[in-house]
Amino acid sequence: MCLLIFAHQVYPSYPLVLAANRDEFYARETAPAAFWPEYPDVLAGKDLQAGGTWMGVTRRGRFAAITNYRDPAATGEAPRSRGELTLDFLSGDDTAPVYLTKIAKRASEYAGFNLLVGDGRYLWYFSNRHTVCGCTPISPEMLRPGIYGLSNAKLNTPWPKVELGKQRLTQLLDSVPPNHDALLGLVNDRQRASAEALKLQGMDTEMEQVLSAQFIQAGEYGTRSSTTMWTSDTGETSWRELGFDQEGQVTSTSQEQFDVSKNK
Repeated sequence: MCLLIFAHQVYPSYPLVLAANRDEFYARETAPAAFWPEYPDVLAGKDLQAGGTWMGVTRRGRFAAITNYRDPAATGEAPRSRGELTLDFLSGDDTAPVYLTKIAKRASEYAGFNLLVGDGRYLWYFSNRHTVCGCTPISPEMLRPGIYGLSNAKLNTPWPKVELGKQRLTQLLDSVPPNHDALLGLVNDRQRASAEALKLQGMDTEMEQVLSAQFIQAGEYGTRSSTTMWTSDTGETSWRELGFDQEGQVTSTSQEQFDVSKNK
């Protein structure tokens, strides 16, 4: 997944409001979001190549999402798949800080990642590309209430598509309760950023221009799915995932709504 825009503990009635895109090669086989037979509490899409997921929630209120970290200097294969990080948290029982402390000890076994995990009240962030002296990963961070954007750099890096999504989320939640179509608009802009805006972020290659849109269409690679979700103060979780083909047309819809308070 390459773009997440979310509000954490900003609006009392909606502790988490999120819109996200997963960008991937179309040749990589994927199953749409569903509750997994082997983990009946886990709602997530599935990477059929490595067996993990990029984002999911559970009936108990757990949440996890991951993005790749853009690092042109480190493009080799890693021993372990990043998708297992989200799945292991969703299917496990460790608290977020305990889980992330464990992950920090083996963070070098994965390619660059940004990881979000939470329990419905608290949300934590960790990356294996933020280090002390280039060697020791920085400790996991519990996020304060706020509106955040995450793509393929550190949290809240002001890439144009991140800033656009954050601005639109602020405007949206100031005026109306969340709904899936409105949230989709936070991550569905198909216009590329200007060359000037990208240059300010040190992103001035032709490929970076192609990938600068929120919704990517780049031949064999692009936005495969968009997920919108929110949790409410009454325990409700509402989730929708739209799958897309190379033409940007919707090919699948997965929608679920459940009450977390009944499953704790």
